[in-house]
Amino acid sequence: LCCCEYVDRRGRRNHLAACCCDCEELDDGCDRWLTCKSLPPGALERIADTIADRLRVPWFSGAVKINVSLVPPLVLLPVLLHVAALHFLLGLIILTSLPVVVLWYYYLTHRRKERTLFFLSLGLFSLGYMYYVFLREVVPRGHVEYSQVVALTCGLILMLAALSRAKKDPGYLPIPAGNEKPSHQGLPNKSVRGSSSGLHGISGAASSRAVNGEAKGYCRMSAEQPEGVKKDWCTKCQLVRPARAGHCRLCGRCVRRLDHHCVWINSCVGEQNHQAFILALSFFMLTAVYGITLTLHTICRGRTPFVALLYCPGAYSDYSSALSFTCVWYCAIVTAGMGYILLIQLLNISYNVTEREARLALRDNTGRRLLGGLVIDTGQYNRGLLCNWGHFLSLGSSPPQRSAEDIV
Repeated sequence: LCCCEYVDRRGRRNHLAACCCDCEELDDGCDRWLTCKSLPPGALERIADTIADRLRVPWFSGAVKINVSLVPPLVLLPVLLHVAALHFLLGLIILTSLPVVVLWYYYLTHRRKERTLFFLSLGLFSLGYMYYVFLREVVPRGHVEYSQVVALTCGLILMLAALSRAKKDPGYLPIPAGNEKPSHQGLPNKSVRGSSSGLHGISGAASSRAVNGEAKGYCRMSAEQPEGVKKDWCTKCQLVRPARAGHCRLCGRCVRRLDHHCVWINSCVGEQNHQAFILALSFFMLTAVYGITLTLHTICRGRTPFVALLYCPGAYSDYSSALSFTCVWYCAIVTAGMGYILLIQLLNISYNVTEREARLALRDNTGRRLLGGLVIDTGQYNRGLLCNWGHFLSLGSSPPQRSAEDIV
């Protein structure tokens, strides 16, 4: 392949110059729209697949496909922030609607069980663009010292390093050889109750919760296992899972001590990367709060950061100050959301409960709501604050022991 050629989704050789040719789905859709006719079922999906397949850039070994979900943050975020800096009311409307749009897109992808790079792209590009605005608009005013810029940069680098570690293997269970194609032979003939969450019950639960704790596609093997051994059989991965492991319906893999699938890192949070995930959130909070404080001290001098965030009379006196103030508010909204996620994570660690176990306990009505409902205590693994944190800090320190029941 030359730099402008590629193999399309149908296995045919194509060229970038012909990206607008042979568009039957799009032509048919336009004809039906002009004649006020309804589209046939699946027409929009086929059009979207065609556009996604042809969105490519030239490369040495052939045109490289661009993920469509990466594009909107790169284009819309700078445009919206610059428009919001034109007037106070525009900023209020845009900064209010942005979280609503992000939550709507999260609900849409989560409902369809789709993996997307939109949130990871939005997070990384937001960090880079906020840092660019800080260096371009805030530092030249002369109120930020060189050591403060270095400290902010170091915090950003440490956060990215922790994020890179969190993107690695969360603790996937190895799929047994020869089990790529799911087989239902040899599984216990036991009816289970399906659930919309796609997750099974907590391992080691009481027999009264065994049926209600199951999800569609999973079943218990306690009847076939020796006394005292309670493990879960995953019909998707065809393996026996250890306690607290779970199957991620987005990644399609079983993960040791599965906490949740985080859309912001586009990966699961499990036994091997949970510490790095908490570290990345902590560095982000410290760096974001420090950057917001430095910016507000520069554009709203003489006021505390909290007061300046709510009342800064000279913020819209010039476009540079308005853009900096708009970015501060955008950072404050994102920081508040990430702060809530970090708070829930810290509380869950203190009670030694994962996010997945908390959801299942709420569904089965087996957990206790504490601290106004911020944390759900299942009482199954809670051994006290110090022991719980000691257990969390020891995660991933040694390779997991594989018993005979784990090998299928």
